Amino acid sequence: MPLERFKKHKPPPVLCALAAVALCALAPPAFAQAAWHPDRPVTLVVPYAAGGGTDATARAVSKQLGMIWGQPVIVENMPGADGLIGTRRVMEAKPDGYTLVLQVPSIVITKYTPGLKGIDPLARLEPVTAVSMSPAAVVVSAKLPVKTFGEFVQYCKTAAQPCSLATGESLARVSAKQLAAEAGLPNLIVVNYRGTGAIVTDMIANNVNMAFTGITAALPHYKAGTLKILATQGPRRAAALPEVPTTAEAGYPQFQSVTWFGLFAPKGTPPNVTQGIVAALHEAVKDADVRKTIASAGAEPVVNTPAAFAAQVREESERMAALVKLYPLE
Repeated sequence: MPLERFKKHKPPPVLCALAAVALCALAPPAFAQAAWHPDRPVTLVVPYAAGGGTDATARAVSKQLGMIWGQPVIVENMPGADGLIGTRRVMEAKPDGYTLVLQVPSIVITKYTPGLKGIDPLARLEPVTAVSMSPAAVVVSAKLPVKTFGEFVQYCKTAAQPCSLATGESLARVSAKQLAAEAGLPNLIVVNYRGTGAIVTDMIANNVNMAFTGITAALPHYKAGTLKILATQGPRRAAALPEVPTTAEAGYPQFQSVTWFGLFAPKGTPPNVTQGIVAALHEAVKDADVRKTIASAGAEPVVNTPAAFAAQVREESERMAALVKLYPLE
């Protein structure tokens, strides 16, 4: 399929204007004097395997939150079922602020995933706030003889063996089907993994060729020269990777995706509790070590109001619903 086909695509709407998000992160919250804080340990569920971007983000803020609250914030990894196992624990928890989940945009298409019986986690969760934001990236093994996204597509069209694409969650599987259909790669092999850590390991060995993934897990290996990041998927170049073009610059504007790492609480959690959590996070991301950890992962700290975060979630839900209609999960 000619490259011109891609240039005709209009970029999908951005989750929210990053400039506005930055202002949200800097502006003091109206509820800064919120009285709620925990009087016993808080559990922060990460519904994916250790080593990925969600896990790194959780661990970046949990220690500081614990210091602010004077109570431990325990990060608990519960991978499985595209994040539903860990998320379900929070869906069924008491809505009191003591059990939270850190999720990513793939949560919006859980209800479309075969085998999960149409369960919609968003119907039983309360959006609390974004914690950080990072553009997703097009990552390939450094062993491949390609330097650009376009070269990778051409390589896959002529390679003796079909190219393979690793996915760790449903959103990436939708993007994989979109790439296969729109780039003319009908033989693209999609390999499903339980976590980003295993994807990175296999890409370094070139057991799998490529992945759409967050910058977090790939960045240190990119710097070490064992992985290549061909493009980032935000509306502008990533601050951590100014030398890497965006997918739009590479001629593939439809592959635009910004990953938010967001906190959710059980549905029915009182507003004063969610506001207390946001107020504490606002303080947590001011910490130099927290900001350094988030920045080293290629992300930017972002803390917004429950209403603003809920709007982000709705926007992503609408965008992905349209894509799933074109490229249904199987």
